[in-house]
Amino acid sequence: MLRRLYEWTMAKAAHPHAEWWLALFAFMEASFFPIPPHPLLGLMCLAEPKKAVRFAAIATVASVVGGMLGYAIGYGLYDTVGTQLLAALGLSESFPKAACYLREYGAEIIMLKGATPIPFKLLTITAGFIQMPLVPFILSSVVSRSISFMIVGVLFRLFGAPIKRFIDKYLGLVTVGFVLLVVGGFLAVTMLGGGGETAETKAKCEQASAITAG
Repeated sequence: MLRRLYEWTMAKAAHPHAEWWLALFAFMEASFFPIPPHPLLGLMCLAEPKKAVRFAAIATVASVVGGMLGYAIGYGLYDTVGTQLLAALGLSESFPKAACYLREYGAEIIMLKGATPIPFKLLTITAGFIQMPLVPFILSSVVSRSISFMIVGVLFRLFGAPIKRFIDKYLGLVTVGFVLLVVGGFLAVTMLGGGGETAETKAKCEQASAITAG
């Protein structure tokens, strides 16, 4: 079953309209969609390694544009659409803390955290809500999304063929390794996410979350 699913997805990733699907996923994920576009990007890069950087660029541009939609939701529709959207995504409790950090650090937080497994949509909606200046928001989004997607694109452009041969041969082993890597990444972000922040800021933002939860 795993082999069939892999082969089916590889075929779809090489489809003539795959780039449009990638752009759509990246756009939606930056504002309201729960599933990140990275798996599709990775599979498309596997199917056509020579186009990996192009695919990453498409995902980057679409994600930044989608982030502007998230910003607009937070800026003008937070009390209606924004609150319901964050609740549906399970991000309501994270919102006060994100707002606190964005007020304290601004574009720096988007550049650093936007390239991690932290949901980008949380940052974009929150940035709109606190009315972060639009130009720094867009520029920091370009940086963070470029880091997030271009690393995948460059790696597959350089090593795509050998990686694909290895996955074709050891699909089960790669699947287990990928799951462990994702779990480990989330744990690392949780443990190291406070790097660079002052104790005063951390206490302030933790208190903001506690007040909301109470």
